[in-house]
Amino acid sequence: MEEPDMGIPPLFRCPISLDLFKDPVTLCTGQTYDRSSIEKWLSSGNSTCPVTMQKLHDSSIVPNTTLRHLIDQWLQINCSHGYDLDYFQTVDDSFVILKHNLQSKESTFETKVEALEKVLALSENLPFENCPLIQLDFFQMILELALENAVESSNFEDNLMFVEKALSCGLKLLPFSDLGTLNMLKEDESKFTNFLILFKKGTFFIKKSLCHFILTISSSLQLKELLSMLGKSKILIQELLHLIENKLDGSEESIRALYALSSLDQNREVIVKESAVKALITYIMNTPKCLLYRSFLAPIMAMKTIETLLVVQSAKEEVLNHPNGVSEIVKMVFRVSSDNEASESAVNCLIILCQDLMDAREEAICCGVLTKLLLLLQSQCTERTKNKARMLLKLLRSMCTGDQKQAF
Repeated sequence: MEEPDMGIPPLFRCPISLDLFKDPVTLCTGQTYDRSSIEKWLSSGNSTCPVTMQKLHDSSIVPNTTLRHLIDQWLQINCSHGYDLDYFQTVDDSFVILKHNLQSKESTFETKVEALEKVLALSENLPFENCPLIQLDFFQMILELALENAVESSNFEDNLMFVEKALSCGLKLLPFSDLGTLNMLKEDESKFTNFLILFKKGTFFIKKSLCHFILTISSSLQLKELLSMLGKSKILIQELLHLIENKLDGSEESIRALYALSSLDQNREVIVKESAVKALITYIMNTPKCLLYRSFLAPIMAMKTIETLLVVQSAKEEVLNHPNGVSEIVKMVFRVSSDNEASESAVNCLIILCQDLMDAREEAICCGVLTKLLLLLQSQCTERTKNKARMLLKLLRSMCTGDQKQAF
């Protein structure tokens, strides 16, 4: 007989004791607690709900018979399969102890590192076999521990090693955790500050890990305000661009993070002001041709990011002022690759530039854009890309002099 996939379901646990409900009761806030736990809380002089911290306008408690019935059913089903409460309690106790070792101020540094290594090993079996990691909200606790260790001290190097392990665990747990937890960065100024400190002074591994968190933040509507905060941080943008422009370890992750941040209109002005377009063009220019002319993700994402930023007028001027700005975009119009994304983004960039800037049109023509577009139209690219290419050809022709039109 197979063992159950998880321990005690989270809805069956008292938020105060973390134990299985024995006598669940509900407060006026709608939160449910075990009777003994909440009565102890109230008798200690507290007048708020422990979970929501709302003021209790009514101190009465109501038995939650529905939840009690569900727990009884769950116990009966598992007992019929040969599992009793002691089995689940034993399974869960090991996770509770693990969490205690990480949270306790009395735990040594070595004990906490060992606990993180155990969490990392256990998280390899997610999403099913070790659900107590999710039920007991290890993600929030581990993320808080990582941020707490961002503070510089005499053992800062040890702290960074600890942060690396914590972020490794966090990334494993992230897909199965409540993304709203990341709003702690928005709600607590010190945590946001520590996030930036880690990005500025952390190892390359830490910076790459934080880039993954930024990508996750950009994918959630409930984290839109946090994404805006991150995108307006000059410190963060400068660090991302430093990695990109110098092609350091983590530059590819940084490009994806920058693209995610630029998805919000309100972030683009700040990103452009930090010379992001120049850094991205430099990155594309310095990418070896053997990679540029294959389906290589980083240059494609760099081009897509430039396209996104060109809604800002100063970004267009930055392309034009870069010695290789227009020519590098022209080179990306037609690549020997089965991937059309870079070509489409490059064509879109040129459409935006050529509509507004006569110098951009002239430079694009001098750089051989007409030949590139004709090759693109004869390739097996998507119909949408071909339509964009025709649009650019028409735009260039309409703005050419009589002699230049001969080229068409």
